[in-house]
Formats: sequence, C-alpha cells, structure tokens
Amino acid sequence: MTETTASSSHTPLTVRPFQNADAPAVARLVTAGVRGHWTYTPEQFRESSDPARLRLVAERGGEVVATAHLFPFGPAVPDALRLDLAGEGAAFTPLYLALLACQPQGFTRLLGVTREDWPEKMDFFHAAGFRNAWQSWGAHLDLHGFDFERFRPLEERLYLAGYEVERLGHDAPEADWDMLHALYELGVRDGPRNPTTTLDPLSRETLRETVRREEVAFAVRFRGEIVASTRLTPRGREVGSEHTVTHPAHRSRGLATLVKASALMWAQREGYTEAGTGGTVLNLPMLRVNLRLGYVPEAMWVTWEKDLRVAQRDGAGQASFLTDVRESSGD
Repeated sequence: MTETTASSSHTPLTVRPFQNADAPAVARLVTAGVRGHWTYTPEQFRESSDPARLRLVAERGGEVVATAHLFPFGPAVPDALRLDLAGEGAAFTPLYLALLACQPQGFTRLLGVTREDWPEKMDFFHAAGFRNAWQSWGAHLDLHGFDFERFRPLEERLYLAGYEVERLGHDAPEADWDMLHALYELGVRDGPRNPTTTLDPLSRETLRETVRREEVAFAVRFRGEIVASTRLTPRGREVGSEHTVTHPAHRSRGLATLVKASALMWAQREGYTEAGTGGTVLNLPMLRVNLRLGYVPEAMWVTWEKDLRVAQRDGAGQASFLTDVRESSGD
C-alpha cells in the first residue's frame, strides 16, 4: 500500500515501503546525508521481514528522493527506537508520520542522531518536537604533523615512576587479556556516556577476538599490571580510537595522554595519515587529552529524544499513512 501527499513542488510525493530495487538510490541518499563521512553500498540495503525494522522511501515523479529507517537503537538503550532520515527535508515529515502509524511495540522513546551542521535533519527534529538531549564531539588529527617528541618528557617522567607503554600482541598471554578486560569493564562503569557513546558490553572473549580481528591495542604497565590502555581500529588510511581508559588508582598522571600518543606514533610510522576520535561532551578529561594531542574538534553530534506517547499523540489525526507497512516494509 502507498500514500500520496501534496508537496511544495506541486509534484505528488508518494510514501511507500522500501523495495530491493530502491537500494542504489537509498545508498546514494544515505551516503550524501552523512556528507560522505561513511560510504554505503546497495548491498547494505535489503528488504527485511523483521517487524521491528521498518524502512520507507518517498518517491516523486518516479524518483526516490528520501528515505526513513526506524529500528531498535541497540542493547545500550533497549527501550528506544532510532529514526534515521536522508534525502529531501520536505519529505521527512510524511515519512515520519507513516512510520508512527506502524511502529513496533514495546518501546517508549524515539531517538534521532545528526550533526549540528546538517540543517535539514536539525530543522526536522526541532520542528517535530524532539528534545536536544545529548551532545557528542568528534575530532580528527592530521598525522603528517604529529610529533611524538612533544611527549618525550612525559614518557621519561612516567618511565622513572615505573610506567612503560607497549603494544599488546595478538599472542599476549591469557593473564594480559584478563587485565585488559578488567580495565575495559572499569572504563564502561566509570565513563560519562549518553545513548550514542554507550558501549555495548563485551565479554572477555569478544574483546580478545575483536582486538585480534580488527584492532591494535596499546597498554601501560606498572609493576607488570596493565593500568591504562587504548585501542585503534584501522580504516583505510585512517585510524579510529576505541575506548581509552586508565585505572582509577593511576589517573591524573598523564597515562591516557601517553598511551594515545604512543598509539598515534605507531599509526604514523605504519603510514596512516588521519586519526579520528570522539565521545560525549560530558567526558571533559578525555576532551582535554585529545586537544593536548592536537586533535581538531568538528561540529557536534546531537542526539534528539521524544517520548513515543507524545509522538503518537502529535501524529494522530494528521495523516493516515501505510497501515500495512509492518507486513511489507524493507530494511
């Protein structure tokens, strides 16, 4: 079933479920919607029979001009659905109302995530009554200009105090994986977070396999114990930082700065040219560490929130879209 609505261009706008044939157009729209920060391929978009994952498209004159995706936010926020939008901003409201008409049950909140400099999405969430609930920051570092020598005095001072940095090998002994996971759990427990920066909990085995498969881990030892760590994920010519953490008993000494600087020196020597990082604005200590390392902050990421009961009340009576989307929607 489809629904046709009026639009400002006087060309009818048709909202309908996603079909596999839409995948190339949707991949282009989503890639353009994130300004090329990530590249999506048609193979990533397929029809889905999962009733909790709904994707619609808006079509004008036979061309797909916008898309919306409603799906569970994830284990970190089990009561929330996430709304992602891409394409023409004028189509966002019809897509949103259509999804509200057939949303999956068992959720209480609706969340949307966008960068503050993406006006079509910021304007939509504000106009639709969402609350600007949390902010996160991202930052990049040009590794061509990174100079580890600036941190050599810190390295020497900490070495004299008994601290040494090393890259953790994939063949590290079991005791090292035990310590790394214990430190990871401390960081998950203590770290400031919001829905977009909350980590899905990793078991010891999952953490070890993740590092072995796709990451590079660095650790600071004190008398044999791992007391600080950071992980890098290589992506093309860029590395991304994953979960830097220092044991509470060893904080405020510069260990996070040193272990991240050591990781960046390794990345630079391996030929990587860019480094990325990010986190919630609530994590001021890590923000200071990254500024000290030379990262340049980008526009903030904003997480918008709306109570689903309010969303349903706001949408009731405004439109009757796609009452059978649940049965025919694609992901």
